[in-house]
Amino acid sequence: MPNLQFNKPAADTVAVVGELTRDSLTNESLLNQLLENAQSVLYFDLSEVSRVDTAGLAWLIHSLGKLKQQDVRLELKNVPDQLQNLMALGQVSNLFE
Repeated sequence: MPNLQFNKPAADTVAVVGELTRDSLTNESLLNQLLENAQSVLYFDLSEVSRVDTAGLAWLIHSLGKLKQQDVRLELKNVPDQLQNLMALGQVSNLFE
């Protein structure tokens, strides 16, 4: 199973480390833990994402929706080229602007 970790280097930042793929995104409760007590803005730092697929993109969109329900804005930092390409293909880049 691909390795995926989430670290919180700061209260407003979640560092995503490893593969953001269908095989690594299996724990919904993990998302809920990450999103607890979010302030007005939460940053996902993607600088250490080694691989991403459409399930990873869907997870980001899902996270965006959950945070929006809590009046929290999600911003992506250090977006890998692979994810930028998927976002462009899916015409969802504007969701994260």
